[in-house]
Amino acid sequence: MDQWQDSLDKAVAIVPTHISIYDLTIEPGTAFGRYYKPGDTPMPTDEATVKMYQMGQQVLTSAGYEHYEISNYAQPGHQCQHNRVYWENRPYYGFGMGAASYVEGKRFTRPRKTREYYQWVEAGGVIDCDVTPAKEVLLETLMLGLRLAEGLSLATLAEGFGEEKVEEICWCLQGYFEKGWVEVTEGRLRLIDPQGFLFSNVVLAELFEKLG
Repeated sequence: MDQWQDSLDKAVAIVPTHISIYDLTIEPGTAFGRYYKPGDTPMPTDEATVKMYQMGQQVLTSAGYEHYEISNYAQPGHQCQHNRVYWENRPYYGFGMGAASYVEGKRFTRPRKTREYYQWVEAGGVIDCDVTPAKEVLLETLMLGLRLAEGLSLATLAEGFGEEKVEEICWCLQGYFEKGWVEVTEGRLRLIDPQGFLFSNVVLAELFEKLG
């Protein structure tokens, strides 16, 4: 924890306009997953991770940073506009091998390997995929939008998915309203910082189970 405090203090002293804080996740099948051995340098426990997250939130917000997304902090006017496109589930183009796009309700990824990519280009670069079903769009909208501190507009959700669906979402989250992890304020559904952010995966799992 002392090392983490020192890292945060030094980061703030540099006065960057934007800071991101992520847990390190060792994914199976990756180079790190193959070579990492805990030994004398094990990963932090869940309890330690929670304390580090809370400390990061306290230090950075006290230094004037907006905690505008689960893992991201920014000085006023310096939120990441690129990533907000994803979190707001807006359309985007991607170009090149393995690039992903979301256009006209369709999600697609270009071939990842050179030979297959050139074959795809020479064949006309045709995008052949279905429009994302409405249920998946709703779940994606919830998963991405609840990462943002401002959450999601209930009016916009109702416009896109219907009043009944909004009522169903709120019903699914009733237990988390009572826990103080979720709230509706000024017509927006949002996770409460920091507890709601810390337990975002639990909240989202509930929504996916009940609405999926």
